[in-house]
Amino acid sequence: MIHPNTRLEFISDTIGYGVFATADIPEGTIVYVKDSLELIISPTEYLGHGPEMREVVDKYSYIDEHGNRIVSWDFAKYVNHCCDCNTISTGYGFEMALRTIRAGEQITDEYGIFNLDIEMQLECNKPGCRKRIGPGDFDRHYREWDRKIRASIPRLFEVEQPLMPFLAPDTRTELDAYHQDPERYKSVYALKFHGPEGRD
Repeated sequence: MIHPNTRLEFISDTIGYGVFATADIPEGTIVYVKDSLELIISPTEYLGHGPEMREVVDKYSYIDEHGNRIVSWDFAKYVNHCCDCNTISTGYGFEMALRTIRAGEQITDEYGIFNLDIEMQLECNKPGCRKRIGPGDFDRHYREWDRKIRASIPRLFEVEQPLMPFLAPDTRTELDAYHQDPERYKSVYALKFHGPEGRD
């Protein structure tokens, strides 16, 4: 589920659609939650689809730490990658704003966390753009991602959180434990899929 202060907007024929903020979204705000309505496609279910359907699933899903492909029921699936992203997935399974996202600004994410099994060419065109992302990105960049998350996650407890009621009880318990003791921070590496297809 995407944050309520967002809208879907067409960008270009090359990029397609993107998600934009309709009001300021403060740093530390939970921007996406994998809720109970998300479509979960197991590896065997994925292989049971024909190539046309697999292509659609590949375009609109991410691979979680269990190897399942997750397709959002709302327009969260249209959030684009940027190498200077303003949101990022956390080890707690939700995505969080890394800085204040201004009204009218596109919401962007880090696709390298999505357990990619093929390389993707990037269109972000930001300074320092990696140009391509792929299966090795998780191991190369997770320490940098953790550094960014750890800098912003204390704000999570200070700002309004419309998506907090949609977090799983276990996740809320983990966040409470972190709040009481920051040494109990859960690394984004918890989202890596250590499966049989050579992604280790």
